[in-house]
Amino acid sequence: MRITLVRHGQTEFNYNNIIQGRSNPLLNDTGRRECLRLKQVIQDKSYDICYMSPFIRCVETAMILIGDRVKTVPDQRLIERDMGELEGRDYGEYNRYLFWDYDLNSSKLGVEPIQDIFKRCQEFLDMIQKNHKESDSILIVTHGSPYRALRILLLKKPLKGHLYDGSIKNCQLEEYTL
Repeated sequence: MRITLVRHGQTEFNYNNIIQGRSNPLLNDTGRRECLRLKQVIQDKSYDICYMSPFIRCVETAMILIGDRVKTVPDQRLIERDMGELEGRDYGEYNRYLFWDYDLNSSKLGVEPIQDIFKRCQEFLDMIQKNHKESDSILIVTHGSPYRALRILLLKKPLKGHLYDGSIKNCQLEEYTL
C-alpha cells in the first residue's frame, strides 16, 4: 500500500506566522499556486482514494490536486491540533519542546495533548490498513501536526521524549509504503 501525505497550501495565517489550529481559513493566492505546482508533480500518479481533514484549507488543497477524479473522504481524525489559548497568536509564543514531548504530554494553555494526536492518527492508520488492499494508493491531505504524527507512526519511530521533527512546508509531499 502506498500512502502519500500532503500538507495543505498556504493560508494568510501561515504567511503571517500566526497559529491557526482549529481556525478555518481559506488558502491564499500563494497557497493556491503551491497546490497547482504540486498538481503538476503528481499528475501522472493515480490514487484510489483521498482522505482529508474537513477543514476548508485541506478540502481546497485536495480539490486543486485531484478534483473529482478520485473519491474524497473527510475524516475528523486528520484535523489540526487544538491550540487552545495560543490560537491566533504569533508562533514565537509556541514552545515546541513543551508541546511535542510525548512523555510530558502537556495540555498547558488548553493545547491538545500530543498523545491524543498520536492516538487519533494511529486509529486512522489502523482503519486504512483494515479497509484497503496492499495494492491501494492513498492520498492524505492534512495539517502540520497530524502530518508529523503520521510520519512518525509510518516510520515506526519510538513514541517517547521530544518528537518535533522540524518544519513541514505548505504543500509538502512525502510517500510511504506499508
